[in-house]
Amino acid sequence: MVDQETFVDEETFLDRARRCLYPQPHGAVGAVRLRGDHDLAGVRPDVAADIARPAAVLVPIVTRSTGVNLLLTQRAAHLRQHSAQIAFPGGKMDPEDATPLTTALREAQEEIGLDRDHVRPLGYLDEYLSATGYRIVPVVGHVTPGFTLTVNREEVDEAFEVPLDFLMDAANHQRHSREWRGTLRHYYAMPFGERYIWGVTAGIIRNLYERLYGP
Repeated sequence: MVDQETFVDEETFLDRARRCLYPQPHGAVGAVRLRGDHDLAGVRPDVAADIARPAAVLVPIVTRSTGVNLLLTQRAAHLRQHSAQIAFPGGKMDPEDATPLTTALREAQEEIGLDRDHVRPLGYLDEYLSATGYRIVPVVGHVTPGFTLTVNREEVDEAFEVPLDFLMDAANHQRHSREWRGTLRHYYAMPFGERYIWGVTAGIIRNLYERLYGP
């Protein structure tokens, strides 16, 4: 369990993030092993990293008077893929996107109306290879005060915050499994009240914990 005093304080958390996160996207093909749910089962990923579709997500850190929170979304229930799942703002990189940061900021503005002027990049987590064939760059950003959100109902049903004192406590990192496409899949899950945070989202949160607070 992480000592809560190490991260509920805004300046302490931000200092740790600046020191422990990667300054550039981390996970070039052949350089390091990409993260993914396949790690939990100790198996090879379903999709080769060099043919996976590039994507990026914003990991938005929000500081409140009560502590530090993580901003998440619940995808729209009518979507054909990953409907109603909890996710970070993000998506596939468009050809005109210069960098993963460009993608993450654009998607956050499109999905929840988060103005990029209120996002200060802190660094990057390990790239994450999803079972659905996306190679995801997680961009950690500090959302500065004064922002407002406008949820795009075509893509997102809700935006909400979860305290980092819950998410950065390893005791809340459960390992679940289910059958998917004829294969038993293993993944992290972090149930929070009625919210079921799992899969890629939970895996990226786990990586944030390991980079900032892990042994």
